[in-house]
Amino acid sequence: MTDRLQDFDPELPEDFDSPHAEYARLRQQCPVAWTEGLGSFWAVTRYEDVKRVASDSATFITSVQNVIPKVAYTGRRPPLHLDPPEHTPYRKALNPLLSLDRAETFAPRARELTRALLAPMVSRGGGDICVELSSYLPVHVFGEWMRIPEDWLDTLHDNGRAFILAVHSNKPEVMKETSLRLYDMARALIALRHEHPQDPALDPTSALLQARHEGEPLPDELLVGTVRQVLVVGMVAPMVMIGNICVHLSRDKALQQKLRCDPSLIPAAIEEFLRLYTPYRGFARTAVCPVDLGGRTIEPGEAIALIYASANRDEAVFPNPDEFILDRPNIAQHLAFGRGPHNCPGIHLGRMQLRVALEEILAATSEFELSGPVTVSRWPEIGALSVPLRFA
Repeated sequence: MTDRLQDFDPELPEDFDSPHAEYARLRQQCPVAWTEGLGSFWAVTRYEDVKRVASDSATFITSVQNVIPKVAYTGRRPPLHLDPPEHTPYRKALNPLLSLDRAETFAPRARELTRALLAPMVSRGGGDICVELSSYLPVHVFGEWMRIPEDWLDTLHDNGRAFILAVHSNKPEVMKETSLRLYDMARALIALRHEHPQDPALDPTSALLQARHEGEPLPDELLVGTVRQVLVVGMVAPMVMIGNICVHLSRDKALQQKLRCDPSLIPAAIEEFLRLYTPYRGFARTAVCPVDLGGRTIEPGEAIALIYASANRDEAVFPNPDEFILDRPNIAQHLAFGRGPHNCPGIHLGRMQLRVALEEILAATSEFELSGPVTVSRWPEIGALSVPLRFA
């Protein structure tokens, strides 16, 4: 391809803090960085550049490659794998079911689940908050939202977690195998809705089956791909974010006590945690023409990673970016949920789960701290996969 020098290595071992130090270096020295790792790509690290690429869907498309490392071995999965206007019917069908009001109807169930998952940890004096709580909570909340039969949820949890871990381990054959299991679940759910239709105002699969594009139903395989995408996409970020928050609060006992004493501060804290520990760095785009960005020329067909986790610590936008600042004046500018036509549609459902989980963890404990090493994720996520805690 070229004789470019590699600006960074995405495959080096990482700990909880090291990626943020590396992205700070890149923002200062090489804000649009090239690597041969993970299949070769450009990494865009500054806020304005990330925002530009995410917002300009005509120049930077998602239909060639939507994530780094490339994991779509088993078919296209709308809406993420399609560009506007092809992706629009899928978003149009799902968006009403992800409104703020709709998301909040699941809060009581999320609270019940969180308390049930916390109870054995509290009785033992601790446990792994990711493995025992945050890997289950989003599966069950999304299961409720998707109206999946309850006896499917353990299988969804196991298959989804196996797929996520395969992606983090960069094991293509395991990714493909576990993805195919999730496709089987998607086809089974669609068949169930054909046999027993539900109200499309309440059921996402029924809404997709009823959706029309230019008067025609959505194509069968793309419909399957959409349900497959939805089954997993809502699992990862809440799992990682709850772990990230608990790591931070274990290190900052004063903030932990402040939030415990005044839970009304938790929604604002969640926004700053989302900025500080944005769980995504690997969503990808591909330029359709030569583009000058950050002093570099990106050629057509080259993959571009949107490093949201770096953009949200850009010193030019967020002063003292590595500090937690409650009620940060410009917090609404953070990019934790993306920008443009592919911004996260589950923003309200995600915020609700983080709020409820943090409220319940703080209410169930008088103090918690780390009791062992934190295991971190690999690309495309960034953050904690295992966070052992000791409860007081």
